[in-house]
Amino acid sequence: MKRVDKPHTPDGLVVVDKPSGFTSHDVVAKMRGIARTRRVGHAGTLDPMATGVLVIGVEKATRLLGHLALTEKEYRATIRLGQTTLTDDAEGEITASTGATGVELPAVEQGIAALTGDIQQVPSKVSAIKIDGKRSYARVREGEDFELPARPVTVSSFVLHADRPATAEDGTDVLDLDVTVVCSSGTYIRALARDLGAALGVGGHLTALRRTRVGPYGLDSGRTLEQHQESLEIMPIAEAAAAAFPRWDVDAEQARLLGNGVRIATAGLSPAAAATDGPIAVFAPDGRFLALIENRGGKAKSLAVFA
Repeated sequence: MKRVDKPHTPDGLVVVDKPSGFTSHDVVAKMRGIARTRRVGHAGTLDPMATGVLVIGVEKATRLLGHLALTEKEYRATIRLGQTTLTDDAEGEITASTGATGVELPAVEQGIAALTGDIQQVPSKVSAIKIDGKRSYARVREGEDFELPARPVTVSSFVLHADRPATAEDGTDVLDLDVTVVCSSGTYIRALARDLGAALGVGGHLTALRRTRVGPYGLDSGRTLEQHQESLEIMPIAEAAAAAFPRWDVDAEQARLLGNGVRIATAGLSPAAAATDGPIAVFAPDGRFLALIENRGGKAKSLAVFA
């Protein structure tokens, strides 16, 4: 990490441990003041209730964010069985209280197994997904009756760590499940809670959510907004790219051609870079991060040039 004590902000990533109650946009707005630049963005939205890893790009690193947003994510969560809410989490009003006294652990494990792997998931209606140009949550607020289409997501791991009987504020006997989930971009953890509860016939919603990893960036490299306010830590763009994407080191002539937009041959890729269908980080002989490319038909297709 590089400590920044002067007004100029270098290109790079900031890993924030987002507090509860903040939207992702709130964090971006705060970071603009801390980093003293308007050129700030985030990779992958977190709901206000959620805490944990939010990857922030500053200056040129904002051009990495769209690619970082597509990487795998990891979460710790608590699912409450026995109650359904409007938003599929604790932020929404309770729409049904069934109770979970009859739910057996083998049935829970079977339900979790059914939601693991490549699945079709209907996103939560109270979400930012657009339908004909209009946000889904706005349609809910206006009382519209509509359905969202299911879409493919991958839940690589869905593990139950503890189950705890509890009593909700309205007196309903519920069952709280502590879980971890590793999943693809676009997966709604609160939709997993909703669908698990529905499969068990008692309803379910999310009561706690903490994102512990986005791609290679975990809580171990995250700092609170207050800590960044005291001493902003930025991961230099070259270090960030090397951590997130397969690496390709080119010679001086290849670097010159890439910088001029020439689609050079990709012979000489490392095994990791040759095996990926996604972005590849290209580095010059002096270690400078040059570009993100894709390997298309043996040629380097530029996604973004940084030098």
